[in-house]
Formats: sequence, structure tokens, C-alpha cells
Amino acid sequence: MKFFCVFCVLCASVVNAFALDREAFTFTNYDLDVRVEPEQQRLAVRGRITLRNDSASPQKNVFLQISSSLDWRSIQVGGKAVQFVSQPYLSDIDHTGALSEAIVTLPQPIAPNGMVEVEVGYEGTIPLDITRLTGIGVPEDAAKHTDWDQIGKSFSAVRGIGYVVWYPVATESADLADGNSLFETVGRWKEKEAASQAVLNFCTTSLTGLMNDEHGSAAGTSPSSTTAGADCEEHTFAPLGQTTPAFVLSDYSTLDRPAVAIHYLPGHKPAAEDYALAAELVAPFVAEWFGAPRGKAVVAELADPQAPPFESGSMLLTPLSPSADSRLTQMTAVHQLTHAAFPSSRSWIYEGLAHFAQAAYREQQSGRKAALDFMAQHRTAVANAENTIKAEHDKGSAARESLINTSVEELYRSKAMYVWWMLHDMVGEAALKKALAAYRAEEDKAPSYVQRLVEAQSKRDLEWFFDDWVYRDRGLPDFRVESAFPRATVGGGYVVTVSVENLGEAGTEVPVTLRVEGGEITKRLEVRAKSKAVVRIEAPTAPQEVMVNDGSVPESDMSNNILKIEVGTLPK
Repeated sequence: MKFFCVFCVLCASVVNAFALDREAFTFTNYDLDVRVEPEQQRLAVRGRITLRNDSASPQKNVFLQISSSLDWRSIQVGGKAVQFVSQPYLSDIDHTGALSEAIVTLPQPIAPNGMVEVEVGYEGTIPLDITRLTGIGVPEDAAKHTDWDQIGKSFSAVRGIGYVVWYPVATESADLADGNSLFETVGRWKEKEAASQAVLNFCTTSLTGLMNDEHGSAAGTSPSSTTAGADCEEHTFAPLGQTTPAFVLSDYSTLDRPAVAIHYLPGHKPAAEDYALAAELVAPFVAEWFGAPRGKAVVAELADPQAPPFESGSMLLTPLSPSADSRLTQMTAVHQLTHAAFPSSRSWIYEGLAHFAQAAYREQQSGRKAALDFMAQHRTAVANAENTIKAEHDKGSAARESLINTSVEELYRSKAMYVWWMLHDMVGEAALKKALAAYRAEEDKAPSYVQRLVEAQSKRDLEWFFDDWVYRDRGLPDFRVESAFPRATVGGGYVVTVSVENLGEAGTEVPVTLRVEGGEITKRLEVRAKSKAVVRIEAPTAPQEVMVNDGSVPESDMSNNILKIEVGTLPK
């Protein structure tokens, strides 16, 4: 009987544990003192976080998660210590593959929409850790260059959630081996915290410390403001939006130019000057499209020359090389300055426009084909992402994976780039520039906000387009040239009647190109989902073939886009 009672208690405990909701609370405000001690390779944080219960039921427990290399020292509510249990929790949102999770028992339950302020203290080291990558089979050498976050004696670089959880969060577990699990978990967190804010008093006991703020800019620690021997600088993220708080520390020198500030390592000034020149060259182009920068773009050099770059806001962490291709450097600068000039809390706008700007810059440099070749590098990733969504999700995913709320990078970066390019082709450069000039991030409260801006300038009804590409994920179009009938004209030329079918679930306006002896003629044709449309093209010489889509529209299948016109079939 005694055994049975104990068994029941254990079962009840398990049921209760499973009933706990890790994501019940939204972290609405951080007010933290962050102290980095490079000599000890140590991080110590003290401060307050404010949480709101966004669940439908009262909550008695709060989950707080930090990297497994950090330890909880104190947790208080109302100035009094509260009971909490610290436990390891496996999750790949941290480079160690695990978190130090505190399950906090609150003095009293927090009702739905209720708030609670929690005082926290934690500390520890942040070493280079490649556990999560080697765990899924990434070679050790490659993993070291990818997960480069660490606090070191001479160089430190630490990214936030998704890389290192150095500020408290609360999410369900994410697994790199499980498809898009990591990206979905981090994306869900960012969406919840989109309107939250953070004030981080960032202090370092040595070296030059840099942290990105709400505009993506960075500032060095100020010798005039010290706390217990540390130089400090206050950084505000209001709102957090898409900016992932990150910091770097090293023996930096600074090259300060009107468009960009570049923090470079000893002996690397020529490479910094090359990037500064690239930024100066592309700045007029970015300003013409997106207006003057709201803040200065910032570059901080990474010590590992093989490390992949990381961008948060308009702060770029990247290796610098004097032998870098100047064209690629300019493309990077276009992306970064676009972020500095055009803030938005919506990922498909913020990231999509930065990628679109790169394509538009390639077009200005080398023509339309160069721009399409650049976008083609993203086409396979978009198609693969759409295929994965189609295979893994039910019909309801059309709304969940739309551009306005997706956490899939291939969608809010690459697919969004195509969306902006299609709008550019449909309404014209002048109208799109005016629509972008009218955009105000603080006024973007509804998903249809951008649609209305573009429609106002273009005088076109674009509801159908936005519904297929932005508000829903209807997949990709699949165009094919169904038929092409040439007819000779009295003047000696031809009129070719071209029928195009769209086998896909998303419609758009697509270029139709007639190749003739000595050249080609292109017209644009609107082809809605699961429908057909016809266009007539006049040609001065004999037509040879018809092609639908020049690569400006992502498709699920581009093998059926060309139809040859046999010379022997042409009317005499």
C-alpha cells in the first residue's frame, strides 16, 4: 500500500511537470548589467526581467534558461529569494547543445495578461564549444569555424539566442537534427519578443567592447563611465524586433567614415579601408532606394579568417581580407547599409529588401541578367523549403508559413527577395521607390500595410498577388508554354499568339519572350494560379521559340518553360 501511494505521488509529479508551459510568459523587458572579464574568460550578469503571462491560464511557475556553461546564483521576486530548481535541459538554441534551466516557483500565481518582475543573477564562462555540431556529424574543424562564439583573453565574440543563450529566455527544446526545429524555435521566440525592449549596461574590464543596439549600431566602452574598474556603455533595444543582441571585445582600432565605422584588428587597416571604400561607393545607390541611413553601419572584425559572417541589425561581424573581391565587398555593404536605412520589425521586409537591394545593385552594375544570375543562387533553396513545407505540414500551414510570420530563413530572406523583385517588375521602379519612401515602421501595424502603400503608388489591385505570396504560402507557380501560333502579317512580319498555363497554386505577372531571327521581344503576362492566359507578340522576322519566365519568378519546375516553333510550320 505504501509503495502504491509513493507510485501515485510520482505519477502526479510527472503529470504536473508535463503540464508546465515553458513558453507561457513573454519577456517584455530586460534591464541587465552585463560584465565581461576577458582575463578570466568570465561573464557575470545581474538585473531585472519583466514577464507577462500570455497563456490562457494562471501560471505558478516561470522557466528561465541560460547557456549550460553559466550558473544561476540568485533569483528574487519582490526583493525576496524565491524557490527554484536548476536542471540541465537539452536544446540546440545554445552552442553547447544544452541549457541551465531554472524552474521558479512564484509567491502567487500570475493571471493571464498579468506581469511579474524577477531579479536574476548568474555567471560563468563562455568557451568555444562545438558540441551541437559534432553531435550531428559536422567535422570538428568545420564546426570550430562555424560556432566561433567564445569569451577569450585577447578576443571575444558572442551572439545571442540560436548561438549562445547569455541572456535569459524560455523556449521548448530545439534539435538541429530535426529539420527546421532550431529555426522555428528561435523564430517563435523572436516573434514573441518583437515588441519587447532591453536596456543592457555593458561593461568590460579590458579591451574595446562593442554591442549592437536597437538600430544595429555599436559603440565602444567609455572610459568616463566606470563600474568597479570596468568601462561601461548602455545599449537600448526598443523594440528588440529582429535584432539579436551580440557583443565583441578585442584590441580594436577604428576607421570612422560617414556611412560606416569599421573596427579592425592590429595590422588589418588596408582591409578596413577597402570595406570603407565599398560602403562609400554603394551609399548613394542605397540612399536613392531607401533613404538616408537611420544610424551608422558598423563592422567588427572576427579573429578567425574562416569564420562565416554574422549580421545583427546593421552591425556586421566578419573577417576582413585585403584580397577580398571588391564586387562581393560592395554587395555585402549594400545589404548592410540597407538595414541601416530601412528598419522594420517584419523579417520579410527587413531581410527581403536587403537581399533585393543586392539584386538591384547588380542590375545597375551589369544589367538585368547579372541580377537574375544573383537571384538564381537562391532559387533551389526556396524550392527545397517549399517542398519541405508541403511534405511536413497539413493544409493549415498555408497561413502559418506565410511570409508575414514564417521562421524559415529561405522564405523570409530568399523568397521575400523574389517577391520584392516581382513587385519591382510589376509596378515599376519609380512607383516602388515612392511606396518604400512612404513606409514607416511604427505605422506597420497590419499585414496589408505594405500592400496599400504599393497600390497607392501603382494604381493597381494587388490583393491577389499578396494573398498568394505574402499572406499565405501557396507554394510556387509552375508555368508552361501550352501553345504558340504564328500568323504572317501583310507587312511581312508575324503575330504570334502564345498561351501560357500556370500549373501551380500561386499566380503572378511573368515575362514571356519570343526569340526571333536577330533578337527577341518580351511582353509581360499576368497568369493566376491554376489558370491560363494569352498574349500576342508582334515579330518583324521569323519566330523561333517562346520562353516563359526569364528567372525573375521562382518556380517549382522550369523544365517546361520553352516551346520551339518549327520553321516548316510557319505560314507562307
